[in-house]
Amino acid sequence: MTKNNAPVVMISSYPPRLCGIATFCEEAREFIQKRHPERDVLVISHTDGEGEGVFPLIDMNKREWWKSVSKKIEELKPYVVHIQHEYGLYDHRDSYGRSDGNRGFLTLLDAINEWPIVVEPHTVHGRLTEFETQFIHDLCVRVDIVMVKCHYQKWRLEWTFPGYNWEVPHNIMIIPHGARPDKHWPPSEIQTLRKEIGLDKKSYISDHLVGLTGWIQSNKRWDILTSMWEDIVSEIREETGQEWDLLAAGTIRDPAHQKDYDKYKTDVELLEKKGLAHYYEFIPRGDIYYKVMAVCDFIVLPSVDETQSGTLARIIALNKPYITTAPMEGLTSQTLESEGGLLFTTKEMLRKKVVRMACDEKLRFQLGSNLRQYLDKTVSWEVVAEQYDESYEMARNAKLTGKKIEIPQEF
Repeated sequence: MTKNNAPVVMISSYPPRLCGIATFCEEAREFIQKRHPERDVLVISHTDGEGEGVFPLIDMNKREWWKSVSKKIEELKPYVVHIQHEYGLYDHRDSYGRSDGNRGFLTLLDAINEWPIVVEPHTVHGRLTEFETQFIHDLCVRVDIVMVKCHYQKWRLEWTFPGYNWEVPHNIMIIPHGARPDKHWPPSEIQTLRKEIGLDKKSYISDHLVGLTGWIQSNKRWDILTSMWEDIVSEIREETGQEWDLLAAGTIRDPAHQKDYDKYKTDVELLEKKGLAHYYEFIPRGDIYYKVMAVCDFIVLPSVDETQSGTLARIIALNKPYITTAPMEGLTSQTLESEGGLLFTTKEMLRKKVVRMACDEKLRFQLGSNLRQYLDKTVSWEVVAEQYDESYEMARNAKLTGKKIEIPQEF
């Protein structure tokens, strides 16, 4: 905090909290700072946030938590306020357990309205609930720019809002989920990575691996693949003569998912006893997350509920071909855009796609090449940081001139 230029101030959860938004904010901050060495990029976080330039002020036990944040914004006099939003992050509950419905968050926006504000809502469903629709509407009328991750989210809002006789907002900008451009290991280093995560001590583990990686939770349906894995490896062996194994890696984050965590882990351990899989327990964040994926030939991401995926961002960063669920919000959208993965909507489709991916090396190479192009041109954090800049300029200009932002509709 030594630079004279006004700082970019981010508001978000932040590490060491084990939270996808916290990790997202940490990575986004790194690349915004890299692009702007002339100004500080500071963070106002929840009370468990830590680090240089981090102000842990958001105490969700207090109904008026937003007052300390507003006061700090006033003190910092920011170049722009860049907010990460997810409903759970700003949900105050009273002594009876009643939610304030993110009213405190909207009050904060009103309180800091004199500053340029851009907001990234991380949960924007294709089919919004009434509460979500009202919230997105209230958000759009309060801030300068709302940044959604995928095109479908914008054109769905342009369809949904007229149904409520509301004006379609013209301040919605599409900026994709960033992915790191600096996580690549040449084939010559893969054996070193396998050794680092202990695969060299598993004599039965073959050279070819299919990955199931990330936080283990109920919506990540590992059981769809594990229930078929024995038959799948048999079919691959029959077609190619090659041995393939399953690398299932991750850990639990939310105790509410304990029952499914226990089941998924037990299923993998049963396969491990048959010499067909390996379970690797680790906290999926930081470099080790990338290394676990890097040793796999391809990744399966069987999710039945999520709007965007940090796991998919890492898959793209590594140019790793993958198979995921459809239709499933951002997962499907990014698979169509990147042409880097295969989609399944039934269990039988997943079985066929896994066999196909394992048996066709040229397909894996082509999908990986497509992901490389998608990363370089569309979702690299360096590209995303440039788009953040554009949004900051538009927000600042709107505040200076008092003119509304007019971003064209999708179609």
